[in-house]
Amino acid sequence: MSRIATIENDTATPEQKALLDAIQEKLGMVPNFLKIFAHSPVALRAFLGLHGVATDGTLSAATRERIALALAQQNGCEYCVSAHTAIGRKTGLSGDEMAAARAGTSEDAQAAIAVKFAQSLMENKGEISALELAEVRGAGYSESDIVEIITHVGMNFLTNILGKASRVEIDFPKVELKIAA
Repeated sequence: MSRIATIENDTATPEQKALLDAIQEKLGMVPNFLKIFAHSPVALRAFLGLHGVATDGTLSAATRERIALALAQQNGCEYCVSAHTAIGRKTGLSGDEMAAARAGTSEDAQAAIAVKFAQSLMENKGEISALELAEVRGAGYSESDIVEIITHVGMNFLTNILGKASRVEIDFPKVELKIAA
């Protein structure tokens, strides 16, 4: 059971309801973590704005999901691992590729560098080395791509801590944090 209640249409203020209705229209559902964000319409709008910026960038959807899976695993957020496994499938990631991402790598050499970089950013609170930057650049990532990777780290950390702090009820097929051997 969630430690922070979800906002449902029957309990929502007009502002919350309008936001939830817009999400429902766009996604066909309102994930529980967004129903928790809805307690603060300002926070929900900020997240949706950040999410919109992050999804319209140059990183592929598959690479964004690899990063999300790696960070959800690294940060121990079962809700996020479950959600991004479902989303990862929709982007075409195989089960093996999602397991690789959760383990901090990828079958795709370029994506593996992005995942490794994202995990280092998280682990080191942004204190990355010149060598790490050179490795990302050497893999073909532009300065814009690097800023997008950093943005995805921040956005995923936000959702990871919201998921963990609230213990939001998982509304995707549940995936355990433990990686299958």
